[in-house]
Amino acid sequence: MHRFAEVSAVIFDMDGLVLDTESTYFAAWQKAAELMGECLSDDFFKSLSGMHYIDIQQKLRATCSESFDLNAFHQIGGRIWRETVYVDGIQIKPGVIELLEYLVEKQMPYCLATNSLAVNAYECLELAQIKDRFPTVITRDDVLEGKPAPDLFIKAADILNTPLDRCMILEDSATGIEAAVQSGAFSIFIPSTELIDPFTAQRCDFMFKDLCEVLQVLESKQ
Repeated sequence: MHRFAEVSAVIFDMDGLVLDTESTYFAAWQKAAELMGECLSDDFFKSLSGMHYIDIQQKLRATCSESFDLNAFHQIGGRIWRETVYVDGIQIKPGVIELLEYLVEKQMPYCLATNSLAVNAYECLELAQIKDRFPTVITRDDVLEGKPAPDLFIKAADILNTPLDRCMILEDSATGIEAAVQSGAFSIFIPSTELIDPFTAQRCDFMFKDLCEVLQVLESKQ
């Protein structure tokens, strides 16, 4: 684990890694699909983890019936999602706050790099009441290609003024890990679902249960 001692900056994914947003999206989308007469399984929605919204749209078109109205689906799903999260909020994943406080204490630069559009990312961070915890947020609006292309992480490393090989990227999905590996950064896989892709587990540098374990290793290397 010598690479942990070489870490100079940390790049966080958002959905599924910092925030438990994916479960809220998937629940809302599943209800919307049911209202529109479509039957989509839990495994189908789990397979969307980490995907850019354009890729999600393509997969929905390929899976649903020819009469499926994608615009109506987004409107219904968005309404259901907001009705839920504006009441219940969005949960923060275990270890997030503790790790952020550690990075601040050590004066180690960090940022958020997400495939979400800026408007959606800031809305989710606000609902989770941690918007102020991330002074630097890079979104899909800031790059030409989203994950699995490495553009977001290249942009993040540039903003953090840190070489990519000294950046630790924290990701929860196959899409995110692929982008991290392509960037040449130090990749940490923290699966957000019980269904773990074995190829992704092999591609990453390390895999942990949650951010609490990442913090423990970082502290041991100081």
